[in-house]
Amino acid sequence: MHALMTGRGVGRARWLARHLCVAATLGWLCAASAQTLSGDAAGLRARYDELRTALANSPFQEPLLLHSASGDDALSGDVDAVIAQPFAVAGPALQERASWCDVLILHLNTKRCRLKGSSALEMVVGRKVEQPAGVGKTVGFGFRVVSAGPDYVRVQMAADPAPADAHDQVWLEATGVDGGRTYIHVSYSYAFGITERLAMRAYLATLGREKIGFTVAASRADGKPTYIGGVRGMVERNAMRYYLAVATYVDSLAVPPAERLDKRLGDWFAATERHAPQLHEMGRDEYLTMKRNETRGMP
Repeated sequence: MHALMTGRGVGRARWLARHLCVAATLGWLCAASAQTLSGDAAGLRARYDELRTALANSPFQEPLLLHSASGDDALSGDVDAVIAQPFAVAGPALQERASWCDVLILHLNTKRCRLKGSSALEMVVGRKVEQPAGVGKTVGFGFRVVSAGPDYVRVQMAADPAPADAHDQVWLEATGVDGGRTYIHVSYSYAFGITERLAMRAYLATLGREKIGFTVAASRADGKPTYIGGVRGMVERNAMRYYLAVATYVDSLAVPPAERLDKRLGDWFAATERHAPQLHEMGRDEYLTMKRNETRGMP
């Protein structure tokens, strides 16, 4: 354990924290999430029907559910939610590769995002503070529209392994539901080997030691909840940030194009502040200034 607290160990922890927090990172399990995906509109609506009561009684005070799991060599998180925008707006937008740069740039760690080739995205991932242009680690994501139709869409993003024993994967599927709304299921996973397991322990022993997730682990004597921490807390924070970025992006489509960036930035920050114990990292003005600088020059 002493070796993990050296500069190299903590540096590796910082890399992992940046990688997990963005690489939709926030990210949901490689093999497992594929088994939980519905596959078509009928399957996703059946999932919605099963969860309808739970969504209506969500502890988040909105139709939103969050689930996480951890294993020996993988982390996963799933978000099920209903957003106000109709599928006719959300569906086509979420299957556009360019839209995902607008989603991912909202994250604190994402410094740049651009399309690469005909089927990939390339991000620069850095610290949760403003950094000079060109500073950060480049991470590539393959993007694939697995299924698309008038009432259902499913897309996948998979990160280039870095290192070879680690892998990020994100699935998103959506369909229209009652009231002209859209039901979204997001599944994120991070699979890792021994190198990443050691780095994760270093992160949780240092930078992530006091951070919490959303699942209630216990109740204190005063009745207030105690939330999980550790790896599940980490993946829950990522999953929530990722969902909020998707929902914020789709909601911004209701305003004229020239107003969308400012709306996304303001709304995403406000959404994260509703969950400040888990997600607060900086003040509003600092976030807006940083992101306006980082998005300058993006298409």
